[in-house]
Amino acid sequence: MELEIRDVSKTYTNGVHALKRVNLTIEKGMFGLLGPNGAGKSSIMRTIATLQIPDSGEIRFAGQNIFTNPTEFRRQLGYLPQDFGVYADASATTMLDYFARLKGIKNSKERKNRIDELLQLVNLTEHCHKAVDTYSGGMRQRFGIAQVLLTNPKVIIVDEPTAGLDPAERNRFYSILHQLTDNAIVILSTHIVSDVTDLCGDMGILNNGCILARGKPDALVASIERKIWRKTVAREELNQLRNNHKVISTRIIKGDIQATILSDTLPADNFTQSPADLEDFYFSYVPELAV
Repeated sequence: MELEIRDVSKTYTNGVHALKRVNLTIEKGMFGLLGPNGAGKSSIMRTIATLQIPDSGEIRFAGQNIFTNPTEFRRQLGYLPQDFGVYADASATTMLDYFARLKGIKNSKERKNRIDELLQLVNLTEHCHKAVDTYSGGMRQRFGIAQVLLTNPKVIIVDEPTAGLDPAERNRFYSILHQLTDNAIVILSTHIVSDVTDLCGDMGILNNGCILARGKPDALVASIERKIWRKTVAREELNQLRNNHKVISTRIIKGDIQATILSDTLPADNFTQSPADLEDFYFSYVPELAV
C-alpha cells in the first residue's frame, strides 16, 4: 500500500507558486511533513485530499491515479484539516450519526456500534452528549479523528493537529494517532518539530513548495552529528557570526542568547560541540527567524 506523489506542481490564480514538482512515496505508518507556515503543506494536503487538482504531475494510491475516480479514493480517505466547523448545539453523538449516514452507513445498529467504538477510542464517551462547539481545542481534535475514522480509511491526513493544544491534550492526541498506523498511511502535516520527533518513522521537509530533505528522522539527525556547535553570545556578536558561519538557530536560555552553528570543525573560540537533534537538522534547511 503506497501513496505516490509524482512531480506535482500547483500555482494559484494570485500567482503564488505553492508546489514545485513535489515527489514523495509514502508507505503505511506515520509520515511527518515538516515545514514553516506558508511552506505549501496545506496545498499538498488539499491536493492529496482531491480538493484541488494539480497543474501538473499525478498522485497514485495502490497504483491508481486518484484524480481518475476521486469519489472512489475519497471512500478510502480521512482528512482532518487544521480548522473544521461544527453545528451549533449539536452533540458528538448526533454529529457522528449524521456524518455516518452521509458516508453510507445505513444500518442504525451498525452506526451506533461504530460511533460508540470511536467515542471510546478518542476518550469522549462521557462527553458524547455535550455540544461539540463547547469542547476544548483538544476535545474537538479528538472528535475530528472520530469523524475521520467512521469508514476505516486507508489514507489519513491530519493538518497541523496539535497547534494550540496544551501538553496534556497533545499527548492524548499523539496516543490516538499512534494507534492508527498499523492499518493506514497517516500523513502528519506540522510546523512543530517535536510532533515529528515523537511520532514519525519517516519524514520530509517542505519549504517554498519544494521537498528539501527526506528520510528517517534518526538517519537525518545522524547526518549532522559532530557538526553542531553551541555558545552563549552577546547580541552584538550575532551579525558577525552570521556573516562568517552557518548559524542555524538562536535561542534565549535564562536570559542569554545561545547560538548554534553547523560546521565540520570548531567554528570559533569557546564553542562547544553538542549532540544533534531533529530541530538542528530542520533549521539547517529552514532558516529560523532571527532573535
